[in-house]
Amino acid sequence: MLLSLDDPIWPTLEGGYRIAHDASAALKAMQAGEDVWHELWEDLHHQGDVGVASYAAVPQLVHILGSAPAREEDFYALIALIELERHRKHNPPLPDWLADSYRDAWAQLPAIAARDLQGQPDPVMLDAIFAVLAMARGNLRLGAMLLQMDSSEVDDWLEERLGWSELYRDGV
Repeated sequence: MLLSLDDPIWPTLEGGYRIAHDASAALKAMQAGEDVWHELWEDLHHQGDVGVASYAAVPQLVHILGSAPAREEDFYALIALIELERHRKHNPPLPDWLADSYRDAWAQLPAIAARDLQGQPDPVMLDAIFAVLAMARGNLRLGAMLLQMDSSEVDDWLEERLGWSELYRDGV
């Protein structure tokens, strides 16, 4: 069951700075149409640290934006980053009381991503979408690679491993 944004537990949940952070305020503002991505990025993730507030935000982000006509890159990138960092040894485990709604949100993400792939996502958004798709299908390592590598690193890897410029046409 989705944690209500009015639930009194929100102000007690820790964010990325390991202090209590009430993410419900920003999520309510998002529901009202405000751009709160900067605040969510700042408070839910910090140098590899995430907390239970970060995990609780994921189902809400999917609920709020999942049926929107389109989503921004931030939607996929933040959700993917929270999922990646959730697996770091020093971050808290996903609490039992949140596990079902968190997994339900992740189960919805491939269909949401498929809708956004029908448009013309820019390359950065495309990487974030692919990262989410990989993670949603259980491939955390591929998702991490897609999320973390920039285009110059991909070019270097392709050149080193596949001899790209020798074997493939320009523009491919």
